[in-house]
Amino acid sequence: MWTYHPDLLARPVPRYTSYPTAMEFAEEVGAEHYARALDGLESATPVSLYVHIPFCEQICWYCGCNTGASGRKQRLTDYLTALHAEIALVAKRLGGRGRIRRIAFGGGSPNAIAPVEFVRLLDRLLTVFDANRPEVSIEIDPRGFTPEWALVLAASNVTRVSLGVQTFAPHVQQAIGRVQPLSDIETVMTSLRLRKIEAINFDLMYGLPGQSLADLEETLTETIRLAPSRVALFGYAHLPQMLPRQRRIDATNLPDQRLRFEQAELGYRRLTEAGYIPVGFDHFAHPRDPLAAAAREGRVNRNFQGFTEDDAPVLLGFGASAISRFPHLIVQNEKRAGPYRDLLGEGRLAAARGVTLDAEESVRATTIRDLLCNGRAHLANAAAVRSSSTMADFEQRGLIDWQQDELVIRSTGLPYARHIAAQFDQRRAGC
Repeated sequence: MWTYHPDLLARPVPRYTSYPTAMEFAEEVGAEHYARALDGLESATPVSLYVHIPFCEQICWYCGCNTGASGRKQRLTDYLTALHAEIALVAKRLGGRGRIRRIAFGGGSPNAIAPVEFVRLLDRLLTVFDANRPEVSIEIDPRGFTPEWALVLAASNVTRVSLGVQTFAPHVQQAIGRVQPLSDIETVMTSLRLRKIEAINFDLMYGLPGQSLADLEETLTETIRLAPSRVALFGYAHLPQMLPRQRRIDATNLPDQRLRFEQAELGYRRLTEAGYIPVGFDHFAHPRDPLAAAAREGRVNRNFQGFTEDDAPVLLGFGASAISRFPHLIVQNEKRAGPYRDLLGEGRLAAARGVTLDAEESVRATTIRDLLCNGRAHLANAAAVRSSSTMADFEQRGLIDWQQDELVIRSTGLPYARHIAAQFDQRRAGC
């Protein structure tokens, strides 16, 4: 189905959950820029909220998230106090402006906090912002899921739950420090569906230590049987220098580049054959899911949570390391929980680094987004781009096509979508 080009895959490229990427964030852009962006928000602007809970009951060895162990109760209490303070500070600054359409809780594992604390957080958001029955989603660690959580999610009108599954192969679970039997996932799904929560996402991974094609095949078979509404199939990135917890993973047991490619291809084939609609390069949605409808209509977006049908131009992030995004500004909160708490204790906004986008950068951001989300992008300088040696190479390999001034990624080019999009990243390649 796909052609293996090892020379292309050997080139590291970002995942482009934003452009510019977090690697380009600088301390020169921070709280003052964020404050001005909040002040300039118009009353009717659609806004999405993201709340970051950087704690987990158990730390998985593969994880690249900003998270720590939740064992110290006072640490959790202090963090939640700061989080409530940030919500109040931003809401006061907005003064009722902005219309909240979506609220997402991520981490870490939001269910590392007590259910009552989740209720308090959600209630605070619904109280201080202009939010009329928004869509509410939450990431859940199945190992910490309880009947109480099921009741609370249903009573709170949560509309979507994402489960960190990763793999069903027991020996691979052992190798990544995340042991969770298949029965645990089945129990969570049954509990959610009994309470009419049908929108359930699975996060799966390939490229894990000791993971064979047969292991992934079995995980995909069980996934298709359980029928989540969305599946994200991520490739594991081994970065032990940046993420010390990954040093517990045996790097000699990781799949090589060819096997990773075959695993990604297997995932695409099995899920699409089962009826899932491919979205971007690593998401799949049930045909009746809103994300599948967005894919059919060419209106998929991409943010720090992956591919989404959310078209709100503004995303406000709360919590340590959370990212806020405006049309011409991206800012990230202080990453460390301690300094984050200190900033809020002083009544200050927690934005600590970021980047501004001028008109040219905004055009590049749109091009990269369109290529990754919808597989095509209109180019004002199509002739010049097409004549570049790199694009000519992509075309010769059968990865892209041109429809007048529109660049189109072919189905054969899907594994290389990020490499193609990276050509419009002025900070790296820069067509």
